[in-house]
Amino acid sequence: EETEYIESIKADVRWLGFDWKENLYFASNYFQQLYEWAEDLIRQNKAYVCSLNEVELKEYRGNFNRPGKDSPYRNRSVEENLDLFRRMKKGEFAEGAHVLRAKIDMQSSNMNMRDPLLYRIRKTAHHRTGDQWCIYPMYDYAHPLSDAIEHITHSICTLEFQDHRPFYDWCIENVPVPAKPQQYEFARLNMTYLVMSKRKLLQLVKENLVMGWDDPRMPTLSGMRRRGYTPESIRLFTSRIGVSKAESLIDFEILENCVREHLDEVSERALAVLRPLKVTIDNWPANEKKLLEPAVHPKKPELGKRQMYFTKEIFIEASDFMENPDSDFFRLAPGKEVRLKNAYVIKCKEVKKDSAGRVLELICDYDEVTLGGKPPADGRKVKGIIHWVSATECVEAEVRLYGRLFAVSAPEDVPEGVDWKSNLNQNSLTVIKNAKLECSLSKASLAKRYQFERMGYFCLDSKDSKSERLVFNMVVDLQK
Repeated sequence: EETEYIESIKADVRWLGFDWKENLYFASNYFQQLYEWAEDLIRQNKAYVCSLNEVELKEYRGNFNRPGKDSPYRNRSVEENLDLFRRMKKGEFAEGAHVLRAKIDMQSSNMNMRDPLLYRIRKTAHHRTGDQWCIYPMYDYAHPLSDAIEHITHSICTLEFQDHRPFYDWCIENVPVPAKPQQYEFARLNMTYLVMSKRKLLQLVKENLVMGWDDPRMPTLSGMRRRGYTPESIRLFTSRIGVSKAESLIDFEILENCVREHLDEVSERALAVLRPLKVTIDNWPANEKKLLEPAVHPKKPELGKRQMYFTKEIFIEASDFMENPDSDFFRLAPGKEVRLKNAYVIKCKEVKKDSAGRVLELICDYDEVTLGGKPPADGRKVKGIIHWVSATECVEAEVRLYGRLFAVSAPEDVPEGVDWKSNLNQNSLTVIKNAKLECSLSKASLAKRYQFERMGYFCLDSKDSKSERLVFNMVVDLQK
């Protein structure tokens, strides 16, 4: 594999809270030992050098309905096989000229036992051993023997490797290994609205259908980390769903609920208006700003207090105003009142529009006695509470809202001839360029998570956010 993948795995595992310490191993550490064991198999007449080309190998191997047939090179002598294999190692042959195969049973009903490949020629530098080798062991050969060298007891893999287990055991039984590991298979994690195959995820990356392996919509640890998921929430999720032998499809909402559960405990609160609508407080003095009572986290006061200013001009969420509201709409409307979070009750008395009839601005009055949740003096009831930010005491940011990567719960379940990528959700990313956030977020930290009240949980984007231009990712919305 490439160094990029190795370093990414190491970073992801450490981020999750684990470390190999002195137990970080590479199969390339054992290339010499694996080669010597391959020679030992040749001497036992249990491996041979085959000179069929790739097309011929496939033909001779057969399929599930047709048994394989012996390679014409299967009965080469031990001496000839050793000579050819050593010359393969020296680089005397071109790629594809020869392979080393185990001599097992070409009639086996298990395709993996039909004289599987042990080594192939590949004249490519290795990221750890450089140009030292030009033949490389196949995965199914290196896997069990590496486990044995490392004294692995339980070699855990996914169910699709169940048919590979007989060859795993064959390698252990026919090579003088220092330990006897066993392979155990479990169902891999499958989730709704996602594909989990590395091959398919690589397609999304290579075809620029996502922003890379760390795209916040991708089911990769690097993507989840960038989106703002926490190690604690992922560990909670894996603990909650357990491990099974049976194939199953886990609802994506279970993961989201675990993320919400942890973020509710650790996230700082803030007010943010994503789609701002300007409101002018007509009876508020011009150029005056009032420092409100510091806002405190409802569950963890130790997370600190936030300073907020009330000013003549503020922004509210555009969706919190309706010109012709339904009877159950308890937010702002012409002639109606609403309470601003941590501030005053305001009443809309005028709506300003452009020539096309679009709402540009609301003109409102505030009720001075209602600061900090106090009721109006005449005892009238105000049902709705909305969030807001000062138009002059705020910070501007880009906010990215993420939906499901795929539009259907089982994106790979498509009729024959239909591309599974056609199920991609074209609305999985919404970018809001000029959101207005309370001033405390000007000092937002990559290490922290924030609950934008009434919106969801957010974090700074680790790649694109800069001090001069903040970019926030929505981690997950609030529970509906």
